[in-house]
Amino acid sequence: MHGHRPSGHHGSPLVVPPDVHRRRWAILAVLATSLLITAIDHTIINVALPRMVAELDATTSQLQWIVDAYTVVFAGLLLTTGALGDRFGRRGALQLGLAVFLGGSLLAATSATAGGVIAARAVMGVGGALIMPATLSILTTSFADPRERAKAIGAWAGVAGVGVALGPIAGGYLLDHFAWSSVFWVNVPFIVVALVAGRLLLPTSRAGDRRRLDLVGSALSIAALAALVYAVIEAPDHGWTSGSSLAWFTGAATLLAAFIAWELHHPEPMLDMRFFADRRFTAASASITFAFFAMAGAVFLVTQYLQFALGYTPLHAGVGILPAALALFVAGPASAAVAGRIGARPTVAIGLGLAAAGLAGQALLVDGSGYLPVGIGQMLLGLGLGLTMAPATESIMAALPPEQAGVGSAVNDTTREVGSALGVAIVGSAAAGVYGNEVAARIGSLDLSEGAMAAAGDNVGAAHEVAAALDPVTGGQLARIASDAFVDALHAGLWVAATVALAGAALAALGLPSRRTTAKTHDLTTSAPLPTDLTDPADHEPIRTHA
Repeated sequence: MHGHRPSGHHGSPLVVPPDVHRRRWAILAVLATSLLITAIDHTIINVALPRMVAELDATTSQLQWIVDAYTVVFAGLLLTTGALGDRFGRRGALQLGLAVFLGGSLLAATSATAGGVIAARAVMGVGGALIMPATLSILTTSFADPRERAKAIGAWAGVAGVGVALGPIAGGYLLDHFAWSSVFWVNVPFIVVALVAGRLLLPTSRAGDRRRLDLVGSALSIAALAALVYAVIEAPDHGWTSGSSLAWFTGAATLLAAFIAWELHHPEPMLDMRFFADRRFTAASASITFAFFAMAGAVFLVTQYLQFALGYTPLHAGVGILPAALALFVAGPASAAVAGRIGARPTVAIGLGLAAAGLAGQALLVDGSGYLPVGIGQMLLGLGLGLTMAPATESIMAALPPEQAGVGSAVNDTTREVGSALGVAIVGSAAAGVYGNEVAARIGSLDLSEGAMAAAGDNVGAAHEVAAALDPVTGGQLARIASDAFVDALHAGLWVAATVALAGAALAALGLPSRRTTAKTHDLTTSAPLPTDLTDPADHEPIRTHA
């Protein structure tokens, strides 16, 4: 069977089956829908956190784990699930991921405890880890023309970013009308649509080399990330230099070193460490990690600030993040054209610089009295991240051979999840430390029980719950102390996020090539014949790519 061969290029083009080529944009729509489900769930939970404090008695560390259980499992499994998709079929991995995600959503929606929600979010992380790398892998094998593929990757990256920014808005609307469990119930109809459409429209692709699964590498990577995030989240309670914290940090470092050593010596590693010798791969991966660190950490705090300090409803708090979503929606698709004109290096560096400026502006100007500094800062953050994501993603994918599209996609996705998990953990912990110290220093003059003081010092939501049960005068004083302390905590967290974003900008400026064409890329249209099978669901006939 003959497939689409793009014109105007030299070498041996990848032959895409005619039916796949004709419906490539419909395929992109299905992939975008599947991706959007996982992206929104990174942040839709944030506006529900205050409600969970009230109804589930969640502590600060439990709130962080409700957010991070999803991202830690997601990040830890991505390399393994990307390899599974390459080995057994990417459409099957995507469909299985959607089914697991559906099960996790139902478990979370029906949970009655914070621990139950944390466990259900971990199950959802397994589903997300199967979904995300499959979407980018299928995309790269469905578009033969590199210009169309760049646009498609731009749209893919834009959906990922916009989903993260739209999460609080969707969650706010649901919480204004329904219980907190609605942020999980809403996944059900979208997953069903994605499952049906995917079965009808998506081709199945897999790598021709059926490498053995690296189970030891997978276990080490999951354990290292989980230990690091646990250490960061629990450090404010135990003390950053306590024996417990130092033991967890040491354990995380040891596990990471063991993972690297294993991968370097394994004959068929899950992650080939030689990829990191390519600066496009390394600098782009780090840029995405820093970008999502900044975004996840900022959204985690700002959505709480809008509700507790400014008194916004969940819906209004979600709308407060809208400038970031709109800016991402505009900048994401446009970033491919910008990078094509001026190069990936300045585009990514400028993007992360704008994100840092937006975060620093909020840290300097937010004082608990109004929304304007938040709105402007969120717009700059979204604009910067929109410029960053697509060029960095394309740089990662261009650095790898196309038969390893699943691993490349998984690395790209892992950087996002690791950045998000560490952003919530580190930014949240920095803010929690400042908040606890500020409240402890200010509430001594109030006549509170020991239990009330401990609850108020744990998190701002619990402080407002305690204040509501006190007499109006004392309760009003406690609410004001907690809100003021949270503003100071917000400043500390945002400065951490801004510093990381600025470091990412510097790394991009030093590490990425000045022009996308300065180094050899593994272009899908100019590679040698690929060991990749494409199966078209329209005729169920395997089609081998050929020159």
